[in-house]
Amino acid sequence: MNPSAKIPAQWPADAASATCAQPALTPLTAAQKLLLPVGVVLFDWLFWRERGGVNMLVFTVFVVVAQLLVLPRHAAVRRSPYFWLMVFGSLLSGVLMAVYGSGAAALACMTSVLLLLGYVNQPHLKLVLYALLTAGGSVAQAGVRVLRGVRAPQNPGAGVRRGWFYGRLLLMPLGVLGAFHLLFAVANPRYDALSGEVLAVLGDWLARLLPDISLGHLLFITLGFLVTAGVVVAVPVFVFADHESRFGEFVRRQRNRVASFGVRQPDFRWKTSRALDLRKEFIAAVAVFGLVNVLLLVVNAIDINWLWFGFVPTVGFDLAQFVHEGTYVLIFSILLAMGIVLWFFRRNLNFYVPGLPWLRVGATVWVVQNAVLAVSVGLRNYYYILNSGLAYKRIGVCFFLLLTFFGLVTVLLKIWQRRSAYSLVRLNALACYAVLLLLAAGNWEVWIAQYNLQSRFKSIDIGFLLDMPDRVLPTLVARRAVLDRAAQLTLETEYDGIQSIDGPMAQRHLDFAVAAARARYAAYSHWQGFTWADWQTRQALR
Repeated sequence: MNPSAKIPAQWPADAASATCAQPALTPLTAAQKLLLPVGVVLFDWLFWRERGGVNMLVFTVFVVVAQLLVLPRHAAVRRSPYFWLMVFGSLLSGVLMAVYGSGAAALACMTSVLLLLGYVNQPHLKLVLYALLTAGGSVAQAGVRVLRGVRAPQNPGAGVRRGWFYGRLLLMPLGVLGAFHLLFAVANPRYDALSGEVLAVLGDWLARLLPDISLGHLLFITLGFLVTAGVVVAVPVFVFADHESRFGEFVRRQRNRVASFGVRQPDFRWKTSRALDLRKEFIAAVAVFGLVNVLLLVVNAIDINWLWFGFVPTVGFDLAQFVHEGTYVLIFSILLAMGIVLWFFRRNLNFYVPGLPWLRVGATVWVVQNAVLAVSVGLRNYYYILNSGLAYKRIGVCFFLLLTFFGLVTVLLKIWQRRSAYSLVRLNALACYAVLLLLAAGNWEVWIAQYNLQSRFKSIDIGFLLDMPDRVLPTLVARRAVLDRAAQLTLETEYDGIQSIDGPMAQRHLDFAVAAARARYAAYSHWQGFTWADWQTRQALR
């Protein structure tokens, strides 16, 4: 069939040649044409001069519904468990954002939405990191793709066509100009001040021209268009999916890399300077696992005898230094142990039949000993919390140890099931995402305040508690009597640093924080940035 027969007869010859030279862009569907303006208006209505709250839940629901509307009914992504996992994660984190409005919930919500877009773009992806990068690449190109797809009127005059052409041509230089302007504004304070004055004059002129729209609002609407375009229009990004397709779940025997028993194989050139034979590599692995197992056994025996049963800090014992320095060193030791196991079990040593059972037993003992070491790290953190109270980093250590135990289990899977490093990265990345959702589900600030405001603590960092979100204030008010009985109250100021204050001073700081919160709630009458925790706090402070 003649290709030219596919071109409609009414097309001019130059249009046909242009079509053959450059493939035409995929036109927007009716659903995409409807969702684009709806998304821009919704984004502006929900987020302009608003903080995160119920608005993030509403926009997340819009993102999920948009994907279900745009995707064909029999699309492969609808059968992907990762797609439905991210749909669940997006909606759950959006609900948690509407409930607490915490930073962890906001991070979980944005991450879930990006992962959802990544798996929609490439349904066969499994790695969480590659899904994020795929979504970022697609969102970065979607706005330009939509603008390139915009066409001028069908029968305009020559002047209109020429103006339309040059108008589209200037978009890229203007984008580059804006990027360099931001860089120079950050690097040069005088340029930043001068450009601010120029933009202020321009904004005043636009305010007189358009009383209801400011320059900042126009830029925000542009941001809404770019975000909505990234949600509605998926620009295929294949580079990460192609790279992931090279990996497998299990290690395969590679006869063209490592020689067996020092015998030269006829199908490849053996070089002792490039790779050890399996026997030498086995001897090195046995030596490493044997020696380090003995060393780690001594360390674990000391920790079990010292920390596990009846540990009581002596007078003058620096528990903070004991926890911080010891925890960091032990965590690094555990990560190094995982790396060594991954190194020795990366290739053909998994198939060395004469010594594989002994090697697996030695590696398993080492993994179990690292789990014991992780328990010791947890006990150090527990004793610190027991004596000094809760804090963000101490909670973070607990979740990091949870991920460490999961990582050690996956290392055992690698040892006994010959799983590849790709499999371990995939499983641990999913575990990190699950932990992110768990962090988003916690009302951590209120729980920290409830735990730290106990009369058994000799010192209370009231400044740390007052710097938390307003939803902590009802807990502080309900337990304000503890402040009068505390032996020491500390407050950190910008100029004086950490200083000790008495009970009445702490009460005055609390009263000032409550009055400021009441004023903020009275001045805020919108619902977009409100949360269920804000509603509870406002009712409690009345």
